[in-house]
Amino acid sequence: MLRKLAQKIKNAQNIILSTHRQCDGDGLGSEIALYHALKKMHKNVRILNVDETAKKYHFLEAGHFIEVYEDQPRKIGKTDLVLIFDTNDSRLLEPLFSEFQSQAKEILFIDHHPVLLQGPSPTSGSFIDTFAASTGEITYNLIDLLGVSMDQNIARALYTSIAFDTQLFRFVRNSPRSHLIAAELLKYDLHAEDIHLKLFGNYTVQKMEFLAHALSQIEYFSNGKLAILKLHAKDLTKFSIDIDDSNDVIDLLMNIQSLQAAALLREDGPEKFKLSLRSKGQFDVLKIAESLGGGGHLFSSGAYLTGTYDKIKLQVLNALTLALDSSANQNKNHKTHESA
Repeated sequence: MLRKLAQKIKNAQNIILSTHRQCDGDGLGSEIALYHALKKMHKNVRILNVDETAKKYHFLEAGHFIEVYEDQPRKIGKTDLVLIFDTNDSRLLEPLFSEFQSQAKEILFIDHHPVLLQGPSPTSGSFIDTFAASTGEITYNLIDLLGVSMDQNIARALYTSIAFDTQLFRFVRNSPRSHLIAAELLKYDLHAEDIHLKLFGNYTVQKMEFLAHALSQIEYFSNGKLAILKLHAKDLTKFSIDIDDSNDVIDLLMNIQSLQAAALLREDGPEKFKLSLRSKGQFDVLKIAESLGGGGHLFSSGAYLTGTYDKIKLQVLNALTLALDSSANQNKNHKTHESA
């Protein structure tokens, strides 16, 4: 399938690359890496994203070649091929995805998230590899199949993708693949430590004050095994916090030893919330996210929700509690069976 995708890229001349709304290091690094590779193939290639790139990724010089659809919504013109990275859910690109549908001959997703059971299906010919620890790993293999030689720009973008989505190689799907690719990329004078600092060492005084304020409002349930936290829109403004910076909060939550799962509800507007769910692996949270119209990974997923905070919080808490209890009962039955 990846060879077929590579051939389609070779046959296309006008190509647009994109990723999901509020892009992260994986989708961004993947599209930038392929952008540089396609430029070396003399393709007419553009990167067109739904919204602005977070400040912490400016070291990739994305502002020089990434167009933002929300800044100037307009017809994109007839296009041979659109490649969308790090998601297979078209809803995460609207209204841009509808524009792609009207103008592109073919739209393909390149991703490592599970295909949704309750949501849009990826387009035919898309490449989804759930065994990959990051979309960057897939992009690395794709660039190799295209026969493009590696250089510093491509390597830096790919390393960013892999380092970000594995959280500095903490989550590598029990495979050496991430490490092997990273070792190859480090041959191109990447200054890996600097990339690590840009991705994970970008705390300001204001951000630390925001985190201290936010974490003081955690609500615990089920004897400290579950936690829910609301991030207020007024606090994001008060502490001058980028939306991307707020994503660090739930990762900090998951360092609490007793927790099995956590939910973060970020207020994006009146009765509008971005839900982020995390689990340590005792049970998956993807099913919960899908039931709410979202998606993601088994143990890291989310959704965009509309309604009052109290109603949404209760809905999420009930779902998490049910999943936790079900997991506990399964473990109990398994141990009883082993004893018998």
